[in-house]
Amino acid sequence: MKLIIAVVQDEDAETAVQALTEHGHRVTRLATTGGFLRRGNTTLLTGVENDKVEEVMTVLRTTCRRRSVFTTLVTETPTMLPSSVVEVEVGGATVFVLEMADLIQI
Repeated sequence: MKLIIAVVQDEDAETAVQALTEHGHRVTRLATTGGFLRRGNTTLLTGVENDKVEEVMTVLRTTCRRRSVFTTLVTETPTMLPSSVVEVEVGGATVFVLEMADLIQI
């Protein structure tokens, strides 16, 4: 069995959860915050049999998209102004697939 941990943007979370549940996967949804942009995101947890990992990955690839956003970076380096607006690419999903000894639902 595998534990899949997927960090997705809040904008994609509802679509991803809905698609995963439609495919028969149970999902736990956690509100989390990213370290770089300090924006809200969602971490999804699901336990699946080994042969279902690619199915989950396909759902995440189709429901989690990349996008560009503008953000303010506060820096104190000589080459940048104290505060600069930059465009960064965010989104998609960061996925961790871990070996899981057992899944017990009580």
